[in-house]
Amino acid sequence: MERFYQAECDPGQMSPLTLAFVGDCVFELFVRERLVCLANRPARDLHRLAVDQVCCRAQAEASRRLIPLFTDEEAEVFRRGRNTHVTHIPKNSTSADYHAATALETLFGYLYLKGELSRLRRFFLLMCEEGGCLLAGGTEEKEKSPGD
Repeated sequence: MERFYQAECDPGQMSPLTLAFVGDCVFELFVRERLVCLANRPARDLHRLAVDQVCCRAQAEASRRLIPLFTDEEAEVFRRGRNTHVTHIPKNSTSADYHAATALETLFGYLYLKGELSRLRRFFLLMCEEGGCLLAGGTEEKEKSPGD
């Protein structure tokens, strides 16, 4: 099991919003690590790029690409996250996008707490296809391939 804090816990017994709370952080750490490894940029630029990639719309778009790859267990966790009752939807987001983003964060939290980092890496890499990151919604400059 790979996690930062190794205490025993059963993510299957946690509420979707608790899993999303953890998954939000895990997802953002993936995005931030990717951005700093791509280029040494001013923190302001890194922050702007990260915000573009962790917004509801970008996460919802990315989740649609991953859904066909989910195991039955992952699909169930995703459904629980999508169907959970939220009390507030940001003004700049649609209800559908917010629920899809919450579902993705729920799944990321679940997989992280289960210690399935390789599965998380696979999902994140699929979101970041060659030629630029799907998460950026087309706003991030094209990534350079090795040898460019």
